[in-house]
Amino acid sequence: MEWLNYHHLLYFHKVVKLGSISAASAELRLSQPTISKQIHELEGSLGEKLLEKRGRGLVPTEIGRMVFDCAEQIFSIGREIMDLVKDRPSSRPLRLQVGVADSVPKLVVRELLADVLKPDRNFRVMVHEGRAADLVSRLALHQLDVVIADQPAPAGLHLKAYNHLIGECGLAFFAIKPLARMLKKGFPKSLDGIPAILPSSECGIRLALDKWFEDNDVQPQIVAECDDRSLIKMFGQSGAGFFPAPKSLAKHVEQAFDSIWIGDARGVRESYYAITVERRIKHPGVLAITQHKLPDGKACG
Repeated sequence: MEWLNYHHLLYFHKVVKLGSISAASAELRLSQPTISKQIHELEGSLGEKLLEKRGRGLVPTEIGRMVFDCAEQIFSIGREIMDLVKDRPSSRPLRLQVGVADSVPKLVVRELLADVLKPDRNFRVMVHEGRAADLVSRLALHQLDVVIADQPAPAGLHLKAYNHLIGECGLAFFAIKPLARMLKKGFPKSLDGIPAILPSSECGIRLALDKWFEDNDVQPQIVAECDDRSLIKMFGQSGAGFFPAPKSLAKHVEQAFDSIWIGDARGVRESYYAITVERRIKHPGVLAITQHKLPDGKACG
């Protein structure tokens, strides 16, 4: 395998930036022959001429300009690494790779990412959606910085993951207005035998909902089960049945999906986790997510 000597690249970068070997020599505190020798070795390893004389100075060749542009990126990333490790501010946006489980409501995601999306935070956020288990697997490969999910990291993945509880949220039931008005009378018994759109078994809240139905002697007619919580609300808006949603999002659900509140699923609380491969969080973006307060100061409910 061929290796690039980054010391040689640094000397070349300095010469181009400062315009001469003598200026680079003064800044690097190295002799001019030493710098010349190292640049010649870099040209030899690349098999290309990188510098040419123009007047009293040196300028990069066409290939040299491309190598210089790459060197700029390399050393900029190097400075970014040092800034990140030393907790220093950086002018370059810091990449934040976030995995979001399908089962987490999109409005909750918006709340949790509110701080990192502020212009003054200087992050470049990339959001990836999918099944929680798949996202945690990508986390193990360091393709993601954090995974936001509604349940802890799945067991049996041969991964040492840390689950940071970042919020809890009470649940309520909603439906389009005619159905909701009917179901409000005699709630929760009124839900028995009524079409329902529920989160799938992939969602952390489903087990708690099933127990709530059992405890209240209610057997809804399940017409659809979805991983994606937005689809649940859209099916509910179409009149397919009643559906659960976070209590803190009640106003939004009523306005955006032409639905109204039926009643609370008392005792049922949905939890949200930031899953990382580190116990001590260093990435400032991940730290901002774990420290963000969801509505009402108790996360959601």
